[in-house]
Amino acid sequence: MRISVDLQQVLQQIFAERDYSGSIEVIAPVGGGCINHCLRLRVGNHDFFLKYNQQELPGMFKIEAEGLERMAVADAIRVPEVYAYSEAKGGAPAFLVLEWINTQQFVNQSQLGEQLANLHCRGRIKQYGYDHDGYIGSNPQYNGWMVDWVDFFRERRLRPQIEMAARAGRLSSQRRSGLENFLERLDGWLGNIPRRPSLLHGDLWSGNVIAGERGQPVLIDPAVYYGDHEAELAYTQLFGGFSEVFYRAYQSIFALEPGSQDRFRIYNLYHLLNHLNLFGEGYGSRIDDVLRRFVG
Repeated sequence: MRISVDLQQVLQQIFAERDYSGSIEVIAPVGGGCINHCLRLRVGNHDFFLKYNQQELPGMFKIEAEGLERMAVADAIRVPEVYAYSEAKGGAPAFLVLEWINTQQFVNQSQLGEQLANLHCRGRIKQYGYDHDGYIGSNPQYNGWMVDWVDFFRERRLRPQIEMAARAGRLSSQRRSGLENFLERLDGWLGNIPRRPSLLHGDLWSGNVIAGERGQPVLIDPAVYYGDHEAELAYTQLFGGFSEVFYRAYQSIFALEPGSQDRFRIYNLYHLLNHLNLFGEGYGSRIDDVLRRFVG
């Protein structure tokens, strides 16, 4: 697989400015994503990860890069170093260049739990959200600051996904009615729990955790914002891939309040709605199951 001449010229200049000499060699395509093209590059004796897209969503790579850099500053868990990113210019597509991680088969689950809990302890602000909107997959994720977490989850997370699904014709009248009832009852389920804003990865399923040297956990593809740490833990359970060792290690540092499993189901409705909007009705039955459990 080759990259375009325009992109190669831009990258060559970037690498030269960082004192990486040599021609750019495409080593292999990298799988795992459904939005962008991904490659492993080599320049001299150094390897890099390249993600690019001629039809990139506005600001997507900038937002991803800034999210990685925000987590790197927290110094709690490893993320790839950001080398460069750019919007599409001239004939070159938008791109993001990251550190290449030589991956292992298994992530150290205990280390992952401890380090994620430490990341979640880094929140030292008084509001929920972020200083700009982002993406969750290819859908928008709205991050306007709010003081109250339940209001934030209702208005910045659930309601936009519900409205998106309604516009696409993915909500029956019964499902729409159930979701509106669900929104009205959130305060009763999520209120009166001690919480504080935590720095969250925001899209933490097992595919966004890779194993570095000796199984060291490395987080990729973030959708960063400040939120309730339980919302992050909830998503780790939705599709599996995290062991009991992970959860025990996490709670040894940042304990969960009683009743967390029911709140996890509530938080995961956001991701189920997002998957409904991204991939279609295959996720509809799981949404209906959540609604039957909570609103009948």
